[in-house]
Amino acid sequence: MNYDSTASSLTDTTDPAILEELLSIRSSIDNIDATLVYLLAERFKCTQKVGRLKAKHELPPSDPEREKAQIKRLHSLARDAELDPAFAEKFLNFIIEEVIRHHKAISQEHQ
Repeated sequence: MNYDSTASSLTDTTDPAILEELLSIRSSIDNIDATLVYLLAERFKCTQKVGRLKAKHELPPSDPEREKAQIKRLHSLARDAELDPAFAEKFLNFIIEEVIRHHKAISQEHQ
């Protein structure tokens, strides 16, 4: 991958010591982003298995009660992690929408 972790429009205008600290923090962010991508990939592998199981047994693509419970759980986790629960819910809803879309596609393939 051709990724320049030192890319910044601040290079010529920022004190080198501050820039070094900024780049160090950004490096941590980059590592977290990479971890998130791989964790999401693993999550989607699991939800694909769920989708295939649901399709095989003609179960609906979504499970509203499960989704409500997950959101409630996520709110609690977010508060514990000092993350805005509303943001965490938006993020989970985005993921759930994608999972349901995948489940519907899998279900159509099995018809």
